[in-house]
Amino acid sequence: MPSFETVRHVRHTPEHMFALVADVERYPEFLPLCEALTVRSRKERDGQSVLVADMTVGYKAIRETFTSQVHLKPDENRIEVRYIDGPFKYLSNVWWFEQAEPGAANIHFSIEYEFKSRLLGMLMGSMFDRAFRMFSEAFEKRADAIYGVPVT
Repeated sequence: MPSFETVRHVRHTPEHMFALVADVERYPEFLPLCEALTVRSRKERDGQSVLVADMTVGYKAIRETFTSQVHLKPDENRIEVRYIDGPFKYLSNVWWFEQAEPGAANIHFSIEYEFKSRLLGMLMGSMFDRAFRMFSEAFEKRADAIYGVPVT
């Protein structure tokens, strides 16, 4: 099963990075391959949110939409995503934002996935791998745009 895991050091707080990744409706503005994102439902409980969202990703002539459950855990600076429906057999990813030095964080991102269709996996697999490698960087650039570029 394909997977990707990375840790990226950024000069923004864990809380800022959590808020940025939790703002899923904005993904089409800056996230590679994300063409549309619609939140179907949002439930709040005990300081946590659970969203069900449809994301449409595209590359050249290929477009696929999938549905995921997004569990926002602000007290843990953690976001867990579980696959519900679409072109995958399996998809799971986790974001975790760890305090580094003051004003900085380590972003932990991991994802595992498998396409239902072998053909779709061959067509989109390498493109997905490249996109996942760009996700953390895209969020860091977005943080710089939203919160300002930190002075070193």
